[in-house]
Amino acid sequence: MGPWASRLTGKYLFRGLRFRLAVSYVFFFTILLSFLGIFFRQALRSILDQQTRDLLTEEWSAVKGYLRIDRGKIDWFYDPEDPDEEFIVGRMKQVYLLTDAKGKVLEVSDKYRELGIEKPNEIIGALQSQKAVWQVRKTTEGETFLIRSGPFIDDNHHVFYVALGRSLAQSEGIVEQFTLYYFLWMPVLIISSAFFGWYAARKALTPLNEVSLTAQRITGSNLTAQIPSRGAQDELDRLIDSFNRMIERLNDSFTQTRQFSTDVSHELRTPLTAIRGQLEVALFTAKTEDDYRNAMMDALQDVERLSQTIRAVLLLSQAESGQLALQLQMLDLAELARDFVDQFQIPAEDAQVTLTCSLPDECVIEGDKIQLGRMLSNLLSNAVKYTPRGGTVHVSVALRGDNAEIVLEDTGMGITADHLPHIFDRFYRVPDRNPERGLGLGLSFVAWIVKAHRGRIDVESELGKGTKFTIWLPAIVPVIHAPEAYAAPSETAS
Repeated sequence: MGPWASRLTGKYLFRGLRFRLAVSYVFFFTILLSFLGIFFRQALRSILDQQTRDLLTEEWSAVKGYLRIDRGKIDWFYDPEDPDEEFIVGRMKQVYLLTDAKGKVLEVSDKYRELGIEKPNEIIGALQSQKAVWQVRKTTEGETFLIRSGPFIDDNHHVFYVALGRSLAQSEGIVEQFTLYYFLWMPVLIISSAFFGWYAARKALTPLNEVSLTAQRITGSNLTAQIPSRGAQDELDRLIDSFNRMIERLNDSFTQTRQFSTDVSHELRTPLTAIRGQLEVALFTAKTEDDYRNAMMDALQDVERLSQTIRAVLLLSQAESGQLALQLQMLDLAELARDFVDQFQIPAEDAQVTLTCSLPDECVIEGDKIQLGRMLSNLLSNAVKYTPRGGTVHVSVALRGDNAEIVLEDTGMGITADHLPHIFDRFYRVPDRNPERGLGLGLSFVAWIVKAHRGRIDVESELGKGTKFTIWLPAIVPVIHAPEAYAAPSETAS
């Protein structure tokens, strides 16, 4: 790998979504760990501080049971033979101050002296408040103590000032040890989370990479690539489903485009070749004005056929691609069918074909009158064209539940079973039929019109016996209201 490739790879790595997701995960995880560490550190400090306060409160209550002051004589009343009482009293006297109501020191421990004895006015103020006073103080060596002070009343109702203290060194040691261990392990957790985030981002982005690779494989000749669903029914599965449906739509669009190109090139080749041949013949062999006129007339006929083909193909392509919108309106399908049956009576008589119909008084649907008229016209035109002399064509319209049913049946030539599935394909013509070959687009239009109206078309045919087209379109069923009761007017006596 060259230097440019390495540089591009590194640039892509740091700008890639996977890297950004992993970095974001590590960043937020680091912030979370930091906040958790600070929170638990403060919580641990608060718990230890509360425990110390509870111990001092217990010792303060115990002072009343052990301390005796009688006429200025201070005595700690306990059993020296009892190790528990000796320990309790010794513990209280480690950090201890006793003064009278004026702030005169009566007894003080060496440790308390290091912390500093309160001034008389401070003691007097504390006694007047008659509340416990909490203080945090440090010795000259930096050791921290929690002090609880307040008024002490002896059995003779004399007021004294007592202060007890307890070292916070052990509590602070526990907090510092927790902080040290926590923040020593924190980098390990962050590095582990970085690897986990990198792996999780890779796992999460795998479907996106598959989408990207699939998109790179897609070309105009390869539009069948699909990404299998993961079955998680999450955002990525919805993305995969949307991508697959987009590929299907692109495939349909490309198929229509290729089909259009193939159909146009195939259908235009014959009339263009004929026109060129006629003009060449006229150019090299025509000698009289009639020869030139006949050649020009034949060329014009082929040009007209070419124009019809182009217009029909463009119209059908616009319809199938959704560019041709239906102009929906309320219309009577029975009346529309009656009009077209009347229009085709003359062509049917010329072909010596009997054209009949069975139509209801009314059959209302919502549809495009022009397109539905084109549908009926194409079906009637084919039926009359491919029905031999003496045959019949019958059209019927009926309301079947929520659908309007159109049936067009003839006794014509019929279609073999192998050709029947292809009759709705563009430019498909059944061989060995009427020599007046059409464009092969009429039934394609019929199929699109039925589909655009949310309908369904079915065809049945037997060679030599005829063909039957059945179309179902959504109908508007009239609401039948029950007749209102009629009350005859009562006769009034004259």
